Amino acid sequence: MKSKLLFVEDEIDLGMLTKQYLEISGLDIIWYNNAEDALTRYKDDPEFALAIIDVTLPGMDGFSLVREMLKINYSQSFLFLTARNSKQDRLNGLKIGADDYVNKPFDIEELLLRIKNILKRQGGGVPVQDFILIGDITFFKDTLKLVFPNGDHIHLTAREAELWDLFARNVNVMLSREQILVDIWGENDYFLGRSLDVFISRIRKLLQYSTCVKLSTVYGKGFIFEVSS
Repeated sequence: MKSKLLFVEDEIDLGMLTKQYLEISGLDIIWYNNAEDALTRYKDDPEFALAIIDVTLPGMDGFSLVREMLKINYSQSFLFLTARNSKQDRLNGLKIGADDYVNKPFDIEELLLRIKNILKRQGGGVPVQDFILIGDITFFKDTLKLVFPNGDHIHLTAREAELWDLFARNVNVMLSREQILVDIWGENDYFLGRSLDVFISRIRKLLQYSTCVKLSTVYGKGFIFEVSS
């Protein structure tokens, strides 16, 4: 069963992106862009494994929201998000009893890791899949699946997945043909090089679905898996 999280973030684009990412990662996210609506929902249903609350909300701020939530469920776990990198804010959050505190802008993979750590401490386990986010494409290592921004997905072959994983671990870094051949095939061989070209072509076809990821050739040297922000 998925862990249900309450997420309160007033920045619409950030809220939508974070919700989508965490849901792809195996979590059930209930998102509100203001404290008042979130509190109304919480009064009706206070059963959330974790609440992720932005401090600087319009109207009722995040600190006030959590204080009200704790009146309903004093054992609620929560994590604060804030763009205000001040010692006093952090102290305020910790005094209220925050499980963690993340500064904005945050790395979404780091946020997921912190969420997983909190849920693990609760002892219930975390149904989160092993994946890598590369630009707007998600690679699930356990199932060899790519998920594209439009929601479509495809399963890679084992060799394609090995190449994808290698490039994903070396984003915006040039990898020589020799380095790739030795890492994936175990040796640098002319005929293996032709096989590499076939797989490079396949990966490029997959990248047509991305708006920010491309695989570029450095003539006579190798390849760069480029991800733009």
